[in-house]
Amino acid sequence: MSANEDYAIRPLSAELALKAQQELGEVPERIEEDINMLRAWISKQPHLSARQDAQFLVAFLRGCKYSIEKTKHKLDNFYAMRGAVPELYKNRFVGEKQLAIFKTGCLLRLPKPLTIDGPRIHISRYAQYDAAKYSIAEVMQVNTMLGEIQIREDDNAMVSGFVEIIDMKGVTAGHMFQFDVVLIKKLAVLGDKALPYRPKGFHFINAPATAETAMSIAKSLMSEKIRKRFHIHSKLDTLYEYVPKECLPAEYGGTNGCIQDVIDTWTQKLESYTQFFEQDVAYGTNEKLRRGQPINSETLFGLEGSFRKLDID
Repeated sequence: MSANEDYAIRPLSAELALKAQQELGEVPERIEEDINMLRAWISKQPHLSARQDAQFLVAFLRGCKYSIEKTKHKLDNFYAMRGAVPELYKNRFVGEKQLAIFKTGCLLRLPKPLTIDGPRIHISRYAQYDAAKYSIAEVMQVNTMLGEIQIREDDNAMVSGFVEIIDMKGVTAGHMFQFDVVLIKKLAVLGDKALPYRPKGFHFINAPATAETAMSIAKSLMSEKIRKRFHIHSKLDTLYEYVPKECLPAEYGGTNGCIQDVIDTWTQKLESYTQFFEQDVAYGTNEKLRRGQPINSETLFGLEGSFRKLDID
């Protein structure tokens, strides 16, 4: 890798550059120094094997508002999760199963953000995948792959976060049964402690009564800050107050692409990352070499002891 490639960071649009400086504390002249600090730290961690290209590291800096210590912690957790959550990261390749899951249209990343300098819009439609054929863990594995592509390519998501619309239409008892409390806990911790992109809102639409329990579980496991970002809409009109109609796909009454086009575009993108995910197995943590307490399911999620005995009313 040449010096130029080493520090090659995609220029932000004028609007996103201003937002990054005002809201994240980004100082363009200091980015190279911050990246060098992270690389020096990574090289001194015997347990950690991490990607070190500039575009990847600046995404974490932005996600942590340029706190070097928070960035180190999040990077460490990002890679420790691979051993702690094997159901999401084991055999994570662009293969037939992953592509088949994605092509169901259960996970969408819309082409236009909420505003020119606003968050990316995600739509999750869990009823689209066959619960008898795939597990929610397999679906969430594909979701982590989309997220890592966004880390590298999506400046709106990295600077402004994302808004998630969860369409519950057609969700069956089979789907709901897969959302066990342990997986929900793991996903909540993963989002909070290991991923550099920030959720700006979760909007549930077409939610059946059976989904209320799962949503109450999810909210109980999240911080107050995140809880306030959860909204349940009985009709699309109230969703439009947060996500205007024109920001949604044609199938939801908008002009932000159509679902099949989104699927086709992202299928090609996933396929283009085949080699990336094949190489990705080289990165992670060796907890036997970590100084101090290892990071594993118990230390990250508290899965041993009281958590397993949690009763949900």
